[in-house]
Amino acid sequence: MKQLLADVRACRLCEAELPLGPRPVVQLGDGARILIIGQAPGTRVHDTGIPWNDASGDTLRRWLELSREQFYDPERIAIMPMGFCYPGRGKSGDLPPRPECAPTWHKRILAALPDIRLTLLIGQYAQRYYLGNRYRTLTDTVRHWREFAPDRLPLPHPSPRNRRWLMQNPWFEQEELPALRARVHEVLKS
Repeated sequence: MKQLLADVRACRLCEAELPLGPRPVVQLGDGARILIIGQAPGTRVHDTGIPWNDASGDTLRRWLELSREQFYDPERIAIMPMGFCYPGRGKSGDLPPRPECAPTWHKRILAALPDIRLTLLIGQYAQRYYLGNRYRTLTDTVRHWREFAPDRLPLPHPSPRNRRWLMQNPWFEQEELPALRARVHEVLKS
């Protein structure tokens, strides 16, 4: 695992395309039981090198009912985004994750995480990559979360920009969040 982390953090595959330069952000540990696959780091995460170290991370930890200490324990939680570095800014927010990361690194990282019992697929990029195009929209995919449980759970991005989505889809907080929390705590106790 130590060598894998060093290899990932040394990656310069798409350096020329990154406005802030490469800074791959992952969290990996041999004993991790939960894997979080999100989009790509934002600028604050890029600056600190700590995954989910922003308002979205605060919301995600609330959703999971995990403390910062629990969340940042690599022997409990592995974090592997679709794009490991900040991709830059577009017209309506951050650009999509760089397409090189997942095909280059994900299989190798997954092979090094044999104890994963729950994978959280956060946002459309992770869901499309790992669940395919079974459903047309993120909302439909998340709405059908029971089809993927208990091993994988699709979630919307916990960004403050998604407050409207949460208000329009109260079933998420009423139905999926309690099931998510129960599964997270079940996995971490085993």
